[in-house]
Amino acid sequence: MTNQVTPLLSAPQATSAALSVGGHTIGYDVAGEGPSVLLLHGFPQTRRAWRAVLPALAADHHVIAADLPGYGTSERLGEGADGFVKRKVANHLVDFMAELGHDRFAVVGHDRGALIAFRAAMDHPDTITHLGVLDIIPTIDNWAALAGPGGVFAFHLYLLAQPTDLPERMIGADPDTFFGHFLDHWTTVADSIPQDTREHYLAHTRSSDAIHAICDDYRASAFLDTADDLADQQAGRRLTMPAYAAWQDPGDIQLPFDPATIWAAWATDLDTDVISCGHFLPEEASDAVTNGIRRLLAR
Repeated sequence: MTNQVTPLLSAPQATSAALSVGGHTIGYDVAGEGPSVLLLHGFPQTRRAWRAVLPALAADHHVIAADLPGYGTSERLGEGADGFVKRKVANHLVDFMAELGHDRFAVVGHDRGALIAFRAAMDHPDTITHLGVLDIIPTIDNWAALAGPGGVFAFHLYLLAQPTDLPERMIGADPDTFFGHFLDHWTTVADSIPQDTREHYLAHTRSSDAIHAICDDYRASAFLDTADDLADQQAGRRLTMPAYAAWQDPGDIQLPFDPATIWAAWATDLDTDVISCGHFLPEEASDAVTNGIRRLLAR
């Protein structure tokens, strides 16, 4: 079910639209002419996260920012965690782009959107021309890295993935406080998420349907997606298109993994950036992200 809240455009220059693919509606914004680029947002957000990057890229690219299934104005792909398996979602978005006339395109994702972008690139190397991933590592590597105190900072991964309705009940008691926590504490750049955008994100996450969809997304990552990553690892499959990975500068915090090493194991043609900001790179460091994407698209 779509969360029925009026969307905010990614940018004033964009056109907002919706398209039904396989019986499931995808909400998206589109702007510009040129080579095609698909932008995918993360948690707990919508396509509005690309409001600064989209118009910058649209100067010479055809840019589409879509709401992920189950988020914003896009419908989930079925009940349960099965509807959020990254392979299924990636296939759906490849079909969505094909319906729009784009048989080959670049894809850039942040957070949850990056997991889908990664899976699309792994499964559709003849379709995805370039891959960008922001502040994420593949699911199999993420679970392997989380141990000891590192799990404190990623508590939501464990809470949201609980197989009962416990997280839905807990979050439903005060969704604005729960989701607002991440919007407020995962940022280090003041005012990078303005009040109207913050309210937009909260409006799209406070319904029981939205909460349930988000939990099912994380359940898929905990119990289903790792098998696809593992199969790729065991088969020696790697990303062959130009890839770009960027992540926040952790400062004095010691990460339990090295993003550069992890992504280099997956990608044969990799460019990386460490950006001085918090988790929400497209909003906190839009110029740096845009420049990184432009470097990617020029390769």
